[in-house]
Amino acid sequence: MLSRAKFTALLLQIPAVAAATQFGAARPAGAQTPSEPLASWNPGPSRDAILRFVRAATDPSSEGFVPEDDRIATFDQDGTLWVEHPLYTQVLFALDRMRALKPAQQINVKDLSMKNLESVVAETHSGMTVEAFTAIAATWIAQARNLRWQRPYTDLIYQPMLEVMRYLSDHKFKNYIVTGGGQAFVRSYSPNTYGIEPERVIGSAGKTKYVYDKGGRADLVKEPALLLNNNLSGKAEDIYLFLGKRPHAAFGNSSGDRQMLEFTQGNAAARLMMLVLHDDATREYAYGPARGLPDTKIGTFPQALYDEATTQGWNVISMKNDWKRLFSFEA
Repeated sequence: MLSRAKFTALLLQIPAVAAATQFGAARPAGAQTPSEPLASWNPGPSRDAILRFVRAATDPSSEGFVPEDDRIATFDQDGTLWVEHPLYTQVLFALDRMRALKPAQQINVKDLSMKNLESVVAETHSGMTVEAFTAIAATWIAQARNLRWQRPYTDLIYQPMLEVMRYLSDHKFKNYIVTGGGQAFVRSYSPNTYGIEPERVIGSAGKTKYVYDKGGRADLVKEPALLLNNNLSGKAEDIYLFLGKRPHAAFGNSSGDRQMLEFTQGNAAARLMMLVLHDDATREYAYGPARGLPDTKIGTFPQALYDEATTQGWNVISMKNDWKRLFSFEA
């Protein structure tokens, strides 16, 4: 079930997206293996912070040493691991799914009320078994293409972040995706896209109902009701609910990730808190409104969050300056 806090209000401020996706042959994103750690990063404070953190966390003689069982890293998805503008990928999925269910119905986002938008999500993310939903979501993500890049959405994963995940994994960290998006939706593609198994995806989740099919087989059917809102403080709460401990590294990009980073900072030993700032209008998008960047209702990075990062010693990743390349398909 799609569950971004107040996401419907965001939609009302976006131009019509009836043609936001088109379909074609799927192509897996694929993560290239760098010849050196963090090969897609430019030298600088952000890259140095990651390398310094891993050295401290894995050196038994360091005061920051973290035992292997406690090496947990959490990553927001939208805007942190892949492109989130001009609209969340899962919202596009919901709209395409509604068109498939009701092809005669014209959908113009500008004209939809908040109540109707909520109905779209409820109708497209419920009323089916959990396995059926996973299959529908996996088929869509394999076929849908982003119009700007003319590529599958799973190609629009940030190569520098894939390298961070691999680097941490190589040093015995367990990586988790902690997203405000739908848990079931992300789990449908996370193994092939990120190498993250479904049980390591923590997201917003809808309620399910235990039923029996006509043959007596037990099933879980998705219901149109929210169970977990994995955003803001919900991220810290759900991390503890699922893991029972604090992460030692956390990566985000918006005000929805603030509490996750604060929760991580409260840990003992080495810890790393990082935020991605979208400041590259040429290669991707530029939005904030931190540091005078254009304001946005999707992936908002306010100046107050930037100031907190500066005060608390968190690292702000400049997409423009810190990333040598954004995507694996770039030369």
